[in-house]
Amino acid sequence: MIISVNNKPLELSSTENINSVLQRLQFNHAKGIAVAINNKVIPKSSWEDHLIKENDNITIIRATQGG
Repeated sequence: MIISVNNKPLELSSTENINSVLQRLQFNHAKGIAVAINNKVIPKSSWEDHLIKENDNITIIRATQGG
């Protein structure tokens, strides 16, 4: 199945949840991450249960500090 992550295609061999996609992309230990799927922010408490579907458009945003 093909999905889009930050406007780049990613092929998944099976249905995965948000946590497994973040792990695949090496975001699993990063703090300050927000995830939106098809322009809807998914609460972190739902990442384990939210399954990725064909053609989902995932946006991963990392908070940064600055001034």
